[in-house]
Amino acid sequence: MIGRISALLVAALLMATPASPAELTATDVEPWLNGLMNYGLNNGDIAGSVVVVVKDGKVLFQSGYGYADAAKKIPMDPEKAMTRIGSTSKLFTWTAVMQLVEQGKLDLNRNVDDYLDFKVSPAAGKPITLLDLMNHRGGFEEGLKDIFALDPERLQSQEVYLKQHPRPLLFPTGTVPAYSNYGTALAGYIVERVSGEPYSRYIENHILRPLGMAHSTFDQPLPERFKGQAALGYRQASQTAQPYELVATSAAGSAATTASDMARFMLAHLQQSDLLHGDTAQLMHSPSETALPGFGTMAHGFFYETRNGRTLIGHGGDTAFFHTELDLLPQEGVGIFYSFNSRGREDAVYGLRKAVLDQFMDRYFPDSTGPDSTMAPEAAALPTARADSQKIAGRYETSRRVEHGFLSLFYLLQQTVIGANPDGTLTAPKFLEPGEAQFREVAPDTWQEVGGHRKLALQNVNGINTVVESDDPTSVLQLVPTRRSAALNLTVLVASFVVLISAVILWPISYLVRRHYQPSPSDGRKLRTILRAAALFDILWLVAWFIVLIPVLNIQLDFYSTALDPVLRTLQLAGVVVPVLAAVGIACLWRLWSGVSWPARIGNGLIAAGLVGLVWIGIIGGLISFNLNY
Repeated sequence: MIGRISALLVAALLMATPASPAELTATDVEPWLNGLMNYGLNNGDIAGSVVVVVKDGKVLFQSGYGYADAAKKIPMDPEKAMTRIGSTSKLFTWTAVMQLVEQGKLDLNRNVDDYLDFKVSPAAGKPITLLDLMNHRGGFEEGLKDIFALDPERLQSQEVYLKQHPRPLLFPTGTVPAYSNYGTALAGYIVERVSGEPYSRYIENHILRPLGMAHSTFDQPLPERFKGQAALGYRQASQTAQPYELVATSAAGSAATTASDMARFMLAHLQQSDLLHGDTAQLMHSPSETALPGFGTMAHGFFYETRNGRTLIGHGGDTAFFHTELDLLPQEGVGIFYSFNSRGREDAVYGLRKAVLDQFMDRYFPDSTGPDSTMAPEAAALPTARADSQKIAGRYETSRRVEHGFLSLFYLLQQTVIGANPDGTLTAPKFLEPGEAQFREVAPDTWQEVGGHRKLALQNVNGINTVVESDDPTSVLQLVPTRRSAALNLTVLVASFVVLISAVILWPISYLVRRHYQPSPSDGRKLRTILRAAALFDILWLVAWFIVLIPVLNIQLDFYSTALDPVLRTLQLAGVVVPVLAAVGIACLWRLWSGVSWPARIGNGLIAAGLVGLVWIGIIGGLISFNLNY
């Protein structure tokens, strides 16, 4: 959840956008970025940032802000401070793939199984291709186990991770976009197998070294030659630094680099270079998936969109503590890269990161007349607006999700709500900001944000109502069936927990009251004891699961590793008892029904219902299963 600090940052920073285009020069960029970054870091409790802007084949401006090491007051140096760029690393993997395509060693439309020593394509149906992986349309479910580590001894190699943690297929190949680190890691492993070089060595020998990126590496942990150069990561600048993050899916997010080195990478993509031949580079920068007018798509691994009437390609990246963005305007020969080493107060970095690109585009490349302009006059409301708003209204879940294993509980309870307003407009969550935005229908089943450029479109994909968002070509929102509704399941979970915990708390009290005022037959006492003992077991089981889930909320993702398997297996075995206790509870309720007062019947009935409710949550939330691949 993006906090209030982010909203304030975005509002304050965008106020500086000039009314007319500013010329993209070093003399203009420097004061603009100095003001924006210093304000954003200080108010968001963000330790530091690096920024570089390239234009016309050379570096126009680069600078560091704040600290690479806040305790030692070591400044962020764009030449020396190595930041973790997360998923922006994927651009190196896709560039490597295109190099091998150029050499005739890879075919983007060939079954990836032909390049692997194990199988990932479905036995029936369309096989998965490299192009599917580039477009995040392999159909893979998200995964978390063993991806992140802090201890090098626990870091699995990319090959081991891919083979030991195969991701289930949620969607038919090529039909539904679902962002996949696993898919990109597969591409990295294919680069390794086809080239005959370890993945990190291939990137070093064929991209980093030829471009002169001497302060960049995909090796983990950081090689000794880079000792002392890594910027430290922080939750907030005012807190202690965090350990160096290690990523098992190295092709998807393990790079450490400097802003100065990333300038070389951007320039290689913006101009003729030995990195890729001209035709190959042009192909890579062109859309590799179709999209609705005004909607973003994928361009062979790049995010591709039209912003202010101009083609914009790029890729963001996030680790737990580093947050990065790289964007290119190929037709203008311009690129910007920036990276932060903190999440900031209330996740303020997301608001600042959004403000940098928004303001950069509106300041230097504005368009007040094009179809994407927020200044364009609003057209009259469509006569079908009210009816169409009812069609799209509902609860949705992201296609990028975990649906197998206990982590599915989070996706079950966190869903996106799109509401229909009486005037035919929609209400939906904002992007990278707290609160909600209004959308008005501008074409049949297509809505645009009021005062913004975001668009939503309703489609039917595989028989499911699907909402496509213009800013995210790598995932969609799918209408949840009633059984997966967060409203239903949260109600069942809370109600069951409240009833069962109340029964446990009142157990000794009711025992004392009955013993003093209303002695009951031994059979009745035994049945009530069984009911309340079942409630106690279920509460302890549920609390244990909550303890296991807490690290996700605290961004302690390294917690979820193979080392946790014994704990998970114990909870899964305990989960077998939960349905048995629910059946026992129903049996006890039946036997206690006669000869007791109505308040007692209601109380016992609620306990039995609570036991059944937790069975439902356990099954649909993945708590009652034997799946250790999550």
